[in-house]
Amino acid sequence: MADGWHAELDLWFANSHGKTRLMRRRHVGPLAVQRAFHPEDDGSAHVYILHPPGGVAGGDVLNITCGLAPEARCVLTTPGATKFYRSEIGTSTQRIRIDVGAGAVCENLPQETILFEGADASISTSVTLGEDAAYVGWDFVSLGRPAAGEGFASGRLAQRVEIFRKDELIWFERMAFSRAPDVLGAPVFFAGKPIVGTMVYAGPALENTVQHIRDELGEQARGVFSASQLERVIVCRYLGSRMSEGKALFLQAWSILRERGLMKKAVAPRIWAT
Repeated sequence: MADGWHAELDLWFANSHGKTRLMRRRHVGPLAVQRAFHPEDDGSAHVYILHPPGGVAGGDVLNITCGLAPEARCVLTTPGATKFYRSEIGTSTQRIRIDVGAGAVCENLPQETILFEGADASISTSVTLGEDAAYVGWDFVSLGRPAAGEGFASGRLAQRVEIFRKDELIWFERMAFSRAPDVLGAPVFFAGKPIVGTMVYAGPALENTVQHIRDELGEQARGVFSASQLERVIVCRYLGSRMSEGKALFLQAWSILRERGLMKKAVAPRIWAT
């Protein structure tokens, strides 16, 4: 593997004095968090994961580990997009592992990932849920930079997401390709659309939640958004050309999942408004 930044971030959350607090944090290299915010009545901790270099280059490896004690609640996000730059010297790697204790809730809602022309990216997320734990996670991937007129003709992406409840795999998805023009243009793949979004919810949900999401989003979601109820998870998808559109639709769906599943109103991290 080519030399590059090797960074680690290890977070541990637990309840103390009526709030979920960041009890332990350890970092190596250019990954960090600042203090936790508590904008919600239930004491959920909102934490922003910072990567000061601003982009991931060839040979860089980012490892993020997050653990929640039983009944803890946290929202993880980033202050801006994660950028994977062109690489001719090695793969750029990001690995995230999240362990959610019994009765705890973790919402992993980063800003978008942008793959620059020629990027070689490997991205993985692994989540383990304890009894009655809940998880919401989303990701948006921009294949190229559409606003700058840049495509993604020569890059490579390998992305993997897995969710376990105790020792049972309840969600698994893997996407990998190295010939972006074929994938972007083919109707069975991305049909020429450069923005891909997926949100997975694993937790309690009232009956007809998916239909409620479809009804609430209505015509604005037609042709670009879907919501599906699977055996153990609810999955929302976006495939389109505008990041702002995808984010707006996911925010509405997230709000509904929060109110009907987690029994609390959506409170967006303050950093999203800056």
